[in-house]
Amino acid sequence: MKGMPDRINNPLQESHGHGVLPDENLMTNEKWQAIIDNDASYNNQFFYAVKTTRIFCKPSCKSRVPKKENVRIFSNAKQALDANFRPCKRCKPTNESLPDREWVALITEYIDKNFSEKLTLETLADIAHGSPYHLHRTFKKMKGITPVEYIQQVRLNAAKEYLIRTNKAIADIAISVGMPNTSYFITLFKKKMGHTPAQFRQISKMEER
Repeated sequence: MKGMPDRINNPLQESHGHGVLPDENLMTNEKWQAIIDNDASYNNQFFYAVKTTRIFCKPSCKSRVPKKENVRIFSNAKQALDANFRPCKRCKPTNESLPDREWVALITEYIDKNFSEKLTLETLADIAHGSPYHLHRTFKKMKGITPVEYIQQVRLNAAKEYLIRTNKAIADIAISVGMPNTSYFITLFKKKMGHTPAQFRQISKMEER
């Protein structure tokens, strides 16, 4: 008929092309409950990925339950891999272990982005879906330092930037880099940098003149 378009657009196809997820990839209360319960009966029905760690799991995974807003649902492992998520070392959703180098890289990235939060070896292991012992040993093998030492390194480097670029109080800087105990922060800073934070700030200002 004259004036009719060559084809009728499918609204669902149009929406999907702009990022709307297909039904099987939507989070539902049922899927969320399966994740909370580590329900193995859902293992062949979907996989879930955690945006903050870039790791994906089976519903039965015994790792710590992530925040719901950080979870993405996939109907199969290939979808998760194609979206640049990596398989969990604990539940092995692809029946293969994530290579140690990639695993440590994910943990390193997490620390870099979240150093201001309370981070311990146990917390990191839980987030990274591994054991504290394995994380400690593997991280040191790959990076040459332990996870705790790396956290300290990142925090102190951030503190140096605050000291150089801002006039924030030492106690406020300590809190900003995830070390609310000011005395410990000052002691560690002096041990690693050779100067107290106040001395470091003073020296930095003198060097700028």
